[in-house]
Amino acid sequence: MGIIIILSIILIGVVIMQIARITEISGKLRGEEAAMMDSNRRTGVYMLVFITLFLIFCVASALYYKNWMLGFGPHQSASEHGIALDGLFNTTLFWTGIVFVATQILLFWYSYKFQYKPGRKVKFLVHDTNLEIIWTALPAFVMCFLVVSGLKVWNETMADTNDEYIEIEAMGQQFNWLIRYPGEDNHLGERNYKLFTASNPFGQDWNDTKNHDDFHPAEIVLPKGKKVRVRITAKDVLHNFDLPHFRVKMDAIPGLPTYFVFTPNTTTEEYRERLRTVPEYQALSDPQDPESPLLWESFEYELACAELCGKGHYSMKRLVKIVEQEEYDAWVLAQQEQAWYPNNVKGKDEDPFKEMNAADQLKQELSIRKKNFMESVNNAIGAENPEERIFKLDNVKYKTGSAELADDSMYELNNLVEALTSFPKLRLELAGHTDNVGNPVNNQALSQRRAESVYNYLVNEGSIDSKRLKAVGYGDTKPVSSNDNEEGRRQNRRTEARITSN
Repeated sequence: MGIIIILSIILIGVVIMQIARITEISGKLRGEEAAMMDSNRRTGVYMLVFITLFLIFCVASALYYKNWMLGFGPHQSASEHGIALDGLFNTTLFWTGIVFVATQILLFWYSYKFQYKPGRKVKFLVHDTNLEIIWTALPAFVMCFLVVSGLKVWNETMADTNDEYIEIEAMGQQFNWLIRYPGEDNHLGERNYKLFTASNPFGQDWNDTKNHDDFHPAEIVLPKGKKVRVRITAKDVLHNFDLPHFRVKMDAIPGLPTYFVFTPNTTTEEYRERLRTVPEYQALSDPQDPESPLLWESFEYELACAELCGKGHYSMKRLVKIVEQEEYDAWVLAQQEQAWYPNNVKGKDEDPFKEMNAADQLKQELSIRKKNFMESVNNAIGAENPEERIFKLDNVKYKTGSAELADDSMYELNNLVEALTSFPKLRLELAGHTDNVGNPVNNQALSQRRAESVYNYLVNEGSIDSKRLKAVGYGDTKPVSSNDNEEGRRQNRRTEARITSN
């Protein structure tokens, strides 16, 4: 078959050469000028045919592949700001498309219309002010419009607002993306490139205790509807942080940190459902495996590198999942058990706190707890939304099945005493909550007793005026997570303080 194909190609070449020779001979017989005019005429017609077919091909191919292209068909942006970016691209395509189509049509039409003819002379225009004004002012106006529109979208996308956001860090290296999330304190710790080691890939400064609960997941998981700020940097060469479905794309530059802000508005499952009815995505994801899922079923968001950073550039891919807030909270809680410091650094030679005794370690931990607690109190006091004027007593615990406070709960309660002393007008409702395991009546009674235990400690041990406090048990009536799994039930067993007046 290969020999037949090669021989066919050779034969076609021979035929073309013979046609050229016949054309050359016939031209000589008719005369050079007549042959040239005939050639010009034929070439002009070919050019008109070509540009017609070319433009039809451009439009037809765009329509045919629209369901594969970002911004068209089912591939609408999966982030809030991406809609504006797509609109900007479409506006740019509209204006540049007009110029492209017009110039191509004129170029090929002029090649046909102004072909050589005996006796025809060119009209030479030395200067035409009006024409120069038109072809200078019109493009300048369009460019100004496009630039201003682009700046407006950029400023809206990257606006520095006071909205609550999740901050993560992405570091590119040959050939992988390193991802870092803040832990329970919601703060990324300081780092220094001089601290890069095999056991410290981010160069985190372990003297900064904010680093101690940061974790490095294998995939990026983010909640739908929550603003995300991504710190972007590189360890070795130029990379590019690209989340195409969210219209996020930013260079990762060694020594020059950058960032991008976006808000996902479509979960992975919702995007799959969007593709479910599209014919192009009904094919097998692996044509060689009849048991493989369909394309829409196997769809995943991904982080890629959009910079040619070396031979292994193609392998810089990270899975990205967008989930509901409840699922995200459960994922973060599970990831915190894999925090980098306690699992890879604590107690080893690079641990600056290695020589600390148990008492000092407890003191340090309590200091961190107190700082985080006071931040949550201040945030709740400053909040305008009633739902945000609540702060959890995360470290207030009880003995199993009872309302008796665990011994280490005193540290959190003493922090609450200090907060109430610092804000003498602060009044609180102490709310007890349980999961849905057991009898609802018993759950309500238990939550009431637990809220009263906190109330009694604050009044008796903390000398807080009882008029400033109210103990209420809600039982299992106000869950914050699903009771279908142990992690969700653990989150529902909680004690909260709601600010009623300050």
